[in-house]
Amino acid sequence: MKIVKTNIYRGPNHYALFPVIRHVLDLGHLEEWPTGRLGLAFNDGLVDALPGLGDHGCSYGEPGGFLRRLREDEGTWLGHVWEHVTLELQCMAGFDVSYGRTRSVDGQPGFYNMVFEYTDRDVGLAAARLGIELLMSLLPEEARNGEPAPEFDWPEERDDFIRSAQRRALGPSTASLVAAAASRDIPYLRLNQYSLVQLGHGKYQQRVQATITSKTGHIAVELACDKEETHRILEDVGLPVPKQHLVRSEDRAVRAAQRIGYPVVVKPFNANHGRGVSINLTDDEQVRVAFEQAHKHSRSVIIESFIAGLDHRLLVVDGELVAAAKRVPGHVVGDGTHTVAELIDSVNQDPRRGVGHEKVLTRIEIDHQAERLLKQAGFTIDSVPPAGEEVFLRSTANLSTGGTAIDVTDVIHPDNRAMAIRAVQAIGLDVGGVDFLTTDITQSFRNTGGAICEVNAAPGFRMHVAPSEGEPRDVAGPVMDMLFPPGTPATIPIAAITGTNGKTTTSRMLSHILKMAGHTVGMTTTEGVYVDGKLTCAGDMTGPGGAAMVLRDPNVDAAVMETARGGLVKRGMGFERSNVSACLNIAADHLGSDGIETLEDLSRIKRTVVEIADDVAVLNADDEHCLRMAQHTRAERICYVTMNHSHALVRQHIRAGGLAVVLEDGLNGQMISIYDNGTHTPLVWTHLVPATIEGRATHNVQNAMFAAGLAYGLGLSRENIEHGLRTFATSFFQTPGRMNVYDEHPFKVIMDYAHNAAGVAAMAGLADTYKISGTKRALLAAPGDRRDDDIKAIAEAAAGHFDHYICRRDDNLRGRGETEIPELLKATLMEHGVKEAAIAIVAEEEESVDTALRMSRPGDLLVIFADSLVRTWKQIIYFESEDAGERPVEPTAVAEPGPTLVAQPWEGQMDDVELISDERGVWIVQDEEAD
Repeated sequence: MKIVKTNIYRGPNHYALFPVIRHVLDLGHLEEWPTGRLGLAFNDGLVDALPGLGDHGCSYGEPGGFLRRLREDEGTWLGHVWEHVTLELQCMAGFDVSYGRTRSVDGQPGFYNMVFEYTDRDVGLAAARLGIELLMSLLPEEARNGEPAPEFDWPEERDDFIRSAQRRALGPSTASLVAAAASRDIPYLRLNQYSLVQLGHGKYQQRVQATITSKTGHIAVELACDKEETHRILEDVGLPVPKQHLVRSEDRAVRAAQRIGYPVVVKPFNANHGRGVSINLTDDEQVRVAFEQAHKHSRSVIIESFIAGLDHRLLVVDGELVAAAKRVPGHVVGDGTHTVAELIDSVNQDPRRGVGHEKVLTRIEIDHQAERLLKQAGFTIDSVPPAGEEVFLRSTANLSTGGTAIDVTDVIHPDNRAMAIRAVQAIGLDVGGVDFLTTDITQSFRNTGGAICEVNAAPGFRMHVAPSEGEPRDVAGPVMDMLFPPGTPATIPIAAITGTNGKTTTSRMLSHILKMAGHTVGMTTTEGVYVDGKLTCAGDMTGPGGAAMVLRDPNVDAAVMETARGGLVKRGMGFERSNVSACLNIAADHLGSDGIETLEDLSRIKRTVVEIADDVAVLNADDEHCLRMAQHTRAERICYVTMNHSHALVRQHIRAGGLAVVLEDGLNGQMISIYDNGTHTPLVWTHLVPATIEGRATHNVQNAMFAAGLAYGLGLSRENIEHGLRTFATSFFQTPGRMNVYDEHPFKVIMDYAHNAAGVAAMAGLADTYKISGTKRALLAAPGDRRDDDIKAIAEAAAGHFDHYICRRDDNLRGRGETEIPELLKATLMEHGVKEAAIAIVAEEEESVDTALRMSRPGDLLVIFADSLVRTWKQIIYFESEDAGERPVEPTAVAEPGPTLVAQPWEGQMDDVELISDERGVWIVQDEEAD
C-alpha cells in the first residue's frame, strides 16, 4: 500500500470547488483484502483509535454510515478507509474538513484516486501518511504478505501529529478574523506559515497578524510591549495602575519588592501568555526564585505591587469595549478521594480541552510552576485535597496554560468600561486588551481599588469567542467593520478566461479595455504576470501562483486571469470566485495526458472556470461543449457569444431578455452587437478593430466578441468597450506570438504561437484571405508531447493552404527524436495532397526561421508558427539589417508552374549549400556553418 502520485489543488478544481489533495494509491496485494475479510479485530481497532469515525455518514448520509460500510457484506476497500481516516485525523487536529472521494483507476487494478479536503497542505499530507501507518499497524498477520508488523505507538504518533498540526494552524484569534471575513464574502490569502493573513484583494486589501491589523500603529505596539512605559503613560492620564519597578538583577528585584511592599508580582518585561509570571510573592526568597524564572524570558524584569482580585480581560476595538471575560487560573477542585494527579487527568478528559489551541480549552500540564504552587498550598502531586477545595496549578489565568474564561460583558460597570477604552486609546491601539484586576467587575474601580496591570497589543480572542462559561461574543466582526466599513469594497473585479485557443489574446484585449477605462490591471498569461501593462514575472503564470501575485499586488484594481489546462489539472485555481468567466472553445489539445483522453474530459476540466463565476458566465454558443457548461455555472446571468446571427438558441435567449454578443451582417461589413434585456446595442464594425486585420482574422473577431462580453459583464460602458477594441492591435508589444504581422520586408511575415490543429486552421484561414503575387509559405511545427494523431491534425489543418512548407521541431524535444516531428508533419502533408518537392525539413527552429526568411521574395507571404517567441521575432525584425549583404538578389526570371528550374545568382561562398527544388523553382538553403 503506497502513494504513487500526488496533486495538491490550491483552489477550485475538477474534483471540488475548494482545496483538495489527490493521491494515487497502489494497494498492491491488499486489493484482495476488503475490510470484511480483514475481520472484526481490524475494524474494532480502527474505531478504538479514531472514535470520531462513528460520526461519518459516508454514502448513507447519516452518522454511523461509514461503520456500516466497514462491516456489511464484504466491507469496503482500504483506499476508501484511508480517505475517512485522513479526514478524521485532520478533524482531530482542529481542521474542519469533510469532503472525500475514492474511485478506482480505470484499467489499473488495485490503483485508486483518493481525493480529500484540506485546510493546511502540510497537515493534510501528514494526515494521509499517518493514516497509512495506522492502517498498516492494524492489519492481521495473514494480510501482511510476510512483512513484520511495524513498530507503532498510536497515542504518541497521534499527539505528535496534533501538536505539529497546531503549529501550522491559524491561531484561534486569526481564525476568528478569517471566519468573520468569510461571513462577509471577504476573501483571504495566508501570506506565511504563521498568522500573517491578507484580507481582500488588490488595492482594497488589509492585513492582520494575530489581532494586529494594517491600521495598528507601530509606535502603539512598541508602547504596549514596553510594560514600564505603558505603566507610566497610564499613570500620567490618571488611570489606576499598581506600583512598579524595572530591574535587571536579582538583588535589585528584592530591593524593589521591599520598597513596594509585599505581596508583589514578578513578571518578564516583554513575554506573553503568562510565561515566567509569579504572583502574590510574600518574601525575599520567593522573589529571588521568581526573578530567575522571569529572567529566562526577558533580560529585564518587572516588580509590581500585588493587587487582590480576579483577573479580567477587557477587549476594546476601534474605541468600543466589545467583550469582557473573567479569567480563572488552571486548577482542580478536591473531592476528598482522588489525588491531584488523578484530578488533573479527570479535568483533561473534558472534550473541550485539547493540545495547544486545537480546542476551546487547553490541557493542564504539571510543570515547575504547578509544583511550586502545590508546595505553597502544602500539597504534592500525590496529595488528596479536601472536598470542595480549589487547588491552583497556575498563577496566571491564560487559557494557553489551562485557565478558563467566564464572559462578563453584560455586567461590567460603566466606569470600568470607560476606563478600559481610555487605556487603549492612551496607548494608541486600534485593537487592545486591558488586563484588569478587581474583586468585583460589576463595581466601579473607584470603589474596589482595582488596577490595570497590562495593556496588550494583539490580544487573544479565544476567551471571548468560546468562553468556558457565558455567552460567546463576536469580537472579530467589529474588527472587520473597522477594516472594511459597511458599503466599502473589499475585493477587486476578477475575470477568468479559459478555452483551447484565444485565451491570451482575449485576456490582453480585456486588459486593454480596462486600462483604457482607467483601471490598473493585473493580468496572468502564458508569458507572465503583467501589472498595468508591465511584465513583472516572466513564464507561464496561468496557474494559482500567478493569480496569487495579482491578487496580492496593492496597486491592482482589476484582475484578468488567463487560466490554462495545465494549471487546472495539476494545481487548481488560485482564487475561489470570479465576477465574470469565459470559456472560448474546446478543441483537441493535450489529449492523452494527465488522464484527459476526450474532448468531454477536457471540457470537464475547463468547466471549473465557469462554475466559479458569480455575475456572468460568457460561453461560446457555437461550441457544443461550451454550451453544456451553462447548466453547471452559479452565475446570475449567462452571456452567449455567437458568430451565427441565425443561432436558434441564442435567438430564444435574447427574446427571453438574455445577454448575448452577436456578429451581424450589415451594409458596411460585419458588426459586433450586444443584446441585453430586450435592447440591441451595435458596438463596433469588425474592420475597425485592428486585431482583426480588417475583419479577415475571424478568430480574433471572436476573441474581440468575448472581450466585449466580459467587459460588459464587469459593468464597463459601451463607449469604453468600443474604445478599447479600436485601439488594440496584434503588435508583438501588445500580444507577443499572437498573429504578429511584420511589413517592413519586401514580403509579409506573420508570426503566431498556434500549436494545435484549431489554431493552425485559424491561421491557415487567414492566409487564404490574402491575395498575393508571390508564394505562400508556412513554417510548421508541433510540440513533441502531443499524440501522433494531434500532430497529424496540425499538418492536415495546414495542407492545401500554402504553396511551400518547412517542417521543424521545437527546441525541447519532449521525448521525441531529432527529426521525428518534422518527418511526421511531412508525411501527413503528403498524405493530404502536398507534393514532396513543396516540403522541406529544417529541424532546428532558429535555422528554419532563417531559412524561411532567405527563401522569401517580394510579394510572398510567410507564416511562422513559432515556439521561442522573442528569439524568432528578433530574427524577423533584424533580418533586413543583419543579412542584407548575404541575401540572394532578386530572381532574373519568374518561375511558372512546371519542372523548369530558374537559376539565381548568389553573393558569397557556395560551400555546404543545399538546393531544394520544386515545380516552381529553386530555393537556396544556407548551412549554419557556411559563410
